[in-house]
Amino acid sequence: MIKTLTLAMTGASGAPYTLRLMQCCLEAGIHVQFLCSQAGQIVLGMESDLKLTGSPQKMQRQLCDYFDVDTSLISAYSKDQWTAPPASGSSVADAMVVCPCTMATLSSIACGTSENLLTRAADVIIKERKTLILVPRETPFSSIHLGNMLKLSNLGVVILPPNPGFYQGVNQVSDLVNFVVARILDQLDIPNQISPRWATND
Repeated sequence: MIKTLTLAMTGASGAPYTLRLMQCCLEAGIHVQFLCSQAGQIVLGMESDLKLTGSPQKMQRQLCDYFDVDTSLISAYSKDQWTAPPASGSSVADAMVVCPCTMATLSSIACGTSENLLTRAADVIIKERKTLILVPRETPFSSIHLGNMLKLSNLGVVILPPNPGFYQGVNQVSDLVNFVVARILDQLDIPNQISPRWATND
């Protein structure tokens, strides 16, 4: 059972996935450790009505206000905050999701560079044999991208591109967002009914 999730956002398009995933985790009572690159903050401001600025403490308050939750449910850390819990295997989260994940971040994780807190956190998750889910938002994929994904997949990392289905019926963009987020939640073993399941009439 997941009690703490490290949720990271990078500079790829896909902020609605990030916010919906965080909302679902918070509703499940999961403590979210939020990491966001500078480029991720820019994309978040472009694709949503949430503008994260200032110190990690200020970001935490912004997020708690946005989701209307107690401050105990969200922690926010900067990329250079090396003393933060996600940087150490002694206080590793139960799982980590990078959503969306740029190809640069994916490459850094595949190479184990640990050049900032986000990639270090992913490295810790891998070495501690915890669940790591990457949501790569790029198209088309180059052979370099695919090679890095295969390397990570062979290490047990879940590669989950945000490819929504349409069989469930799509009336608005949120239906597509929910489809992808539901797949992420499934990989985390978090029960959810935010998107219809595949069913036949047989």
